[in-house]
Amino acid sequence: MRTGPALRALAALLVSLAAATGCGVQPSEVITGDGPPSGTVAPAMTITIYLLKDGRLHAVTRPGDRPLSFPTDTLALLAAGPTASEKAHGFTTAVPPGAGPFSVIVKPAGHVTVTPSAPAGELSALAVGQIVCTAAATAPESLARVTIVGAGQEVDPRDCPG
Repeated sequence: MRTGPALRALAALLVSLAAATGCGVQPSEVITGDGPPSGTVAPAMTITIYLLKDGRLHAVTRPGDRPLSFPTDTLALLAAGPTASEKAHGFTTAVPPGAGPFSVIVKPAGHVTVTPSAPAGELSALAVGQIVCTAAATAPESLARVTIVGAGQEVDPRDCPG
């Protein structure tokens, strides 16, 4: 008597029966949900800082995942310097890492006062330009004049040259 094929057939039947019983999901009525999402999509946030390339100021945008307490947070990003990707594209900075943290006061009529941790008079002209343009880019008014004050020294109010 040949029991091999019969046992295989019985095993296949048991496997099929087990598969047919499923995983215990019971039938139900049709379940309806709410309508599709609607409304406007929030725009992607970007952060603009000014870095140097070939000795000139360039606006560089970075993706943002949350609102920043700008301009202080944006200036902190500037003091941290270019990312690895930005360095690979030739961007540098003249802002020393010790320039941060920054204190920022936004006054009426588009005037912004930035106080770095470093003395204002010790910042190079390029570093001042980077700070001025980055602060102006985050100011609520589009035509901001920026004064840098620190350690009893002051850099005259400036507009972003770029």
